[in-house]
Amino acid sequence: MAQAILVGVDGSDSALHATRWAAHEAVRRHTPLHLFHACVLPPLGPHVTAATEAGVTETLIEQGHQWLRLAKGVAWEAEPGVEVRTELRVGLAAGELIGESAHALLVVLGSRGLGGFKGMLVGSVSSGVAAHGHCPVVVVRGRLPGDAPPEGGPVVVGVDGSEVSDSAVAFAFEEASLRNVPLVAVHTWIDVSVAETWSALPFDVDWEAVAEDERRLLAERMAGWQEKYPEVEVRQRVVRDRPVRGLLGEAGDAQLIVVGSRGRGAFKGMGLGSTSQALLHHSECPVAVVRPSGVAHGRETAS
Repeated sequence: MAQAILVGVDGSDSALHATRWAAHEAVRRHTPLHLFHACVLPPLGPHVTAATEAGVTETLIEQGHQWLRLAKGVAWEAEPGVEVRTELRVGLAAGELIGESAHALLVVLGSRGLGGFKGMLVGSVSSGVAAHGHCPVVVVRGRLPGDAPPEGGPVVVGVDGSEVSDSAVAFAFEEASLRNVPLVAVHTWIDVSVAETWSALPFDVDWEAVAEDERRLLAERMAGWQEKYPEVEVRQRVVRDRPVRGLLGEAGDAQLIVVGSRGRGAFKGMGLGSTSQALLHHSECPVAVVRPSGVAHGRETAS
């Protein structure tokens, strides 16, 4: 069975936006769409009769199937030719999705589900799966929490020279190629090149020289990938700023931001870096979080 794009479904508008986004992605990648709902059965206590418990269970499961049917219709409306399969499982959504992600090409989630608190920018399930998923995870969001995601504009990728960043760059090139849009490669250098060695720097630092070194580093990182994806227009941006502000500043018209799950300076074993986490909360377009093992299933890695 071909690897599918896995979509978390819970009946929310956010999940339906994610379903539409994933349907378009599935057609671009010629892969099936796997709509998945995890049904959580609440504890009913020792005094609840077996008949009542069975009735509650049946109602929740039927509701889950209704949500899956709704999402399937939305997927076919967006892309009539897409292959769709549905699955309902009893369990906690984050855990079930993380487990299922080991067999998926990509996981796509809404920014928050029906259980989200009013004003919350990203839900716990989306955040948890982005932190611990076994493949790239895309959290679909628009300018406001309930908005549809933008459909035009470039793909933006954060580049810091780490192994995780290299995986993000691979995924971003594949996405830009599939969408036939430019790729904006953003490298922020104040954290990477200066902050870690501040005590060793003289007071009369030649900032322009530092910036030139960072521009050269980014150009070297992009060179191999540009050879493999000659059809992708690459715009290189070197920004003296913190990573989150630098990326958001370059992504005002983007349709997708791609970042590694954690960048340079992150603690070993950390599930999700501060930059990735902040983008999930503040981006105005979908965010793809890519782990080292989640390189796009496209052209082989650039050297």
